[in-house]
Amino acid sequence: MTSPRTAGTAPRTALTRARVLESAVALADRDGLGALTMRSLARELGIEAMSLYHHVANKEDLLDGVVDVVAAEIQEAVGELEPLADDAPPSAWKPAMRRQILTARSVLLRHPWATTVLESRTSFSLHIVRYYDSLLGLMRHGGLSYDLVHHAMHALGSRALGFSQELFEPDGAAAGSAAGGAAQEGADDAATAMLTQMADEVPHMVEMLAEISHEEPGSTLGWCDDQTEFEFGLDILLDGLDRLAEREKR
Repeated sequence: MTSPRTAGTAPRTALTRARVLESAVALADRDGLGALTMRSLARELGIEAMSLYHHVANKEDLLDGVVDVVAAEIQEAVGELEPLADDAPPSAWKPAMRRQILTARSVLLRHPWATTVLESRTSFSLHIVRYYDSLLGLMRHGGLSYDLVHHAMHALGSRALGFSQELFEPDGAAAGSAAGGAAQEGADDAATAMLTQMADEVPHMVEMLAEISHEEPGSTLGWCDDQTEFEFGLDILLDGLDRLAEREKR
């Protein structure tokens, strides 16, 4: 006799921590980090909220877990890059490191909420530690001393992972990137109007904004073309480290 549970239906996929975390990442990607609650995640999985606690201890454990999922994705993407050969010239470190950081950034751009969670963590995922170790290896290949490598990691900060905190970001910019262009345009217009009203007090700021235009259709995250500005800052840092490394060799 066929049991009612199996008649005409496929068995439900077993709930595991991995499945919980993958669903949490998908939920945050779709609806934003603010929508990621234990209750909403349980609904997403079609279970009672209490069942989640068999797989994640609490909200902080959940956030640690989703960071680990994204970090593993970064590691996987970086692992697909052509590795730097042992006999590559020392100068190869800089383009290799640039490529690796921009690869990490491409993953974070698929999960724009992840930077907020990364900044809030008090411990590192092993995937993140391994990722940073690979960056250190590239710099050592280029002849940078461990002292300079240490300074480099401080200078790069979160940029080593592919994101940086903007000095100026109009209210609502982060929400705009997640919720759609209309909110972003409203925030941009309000900020521009505010600066225009303050033209006598901040003339250089107003003149700069009048001269440069950041209305590129490919702008990735906010008020300015974030990808262009990120690469600009990254190149300045890498060029500076390259010059310091050459100075150390003299």
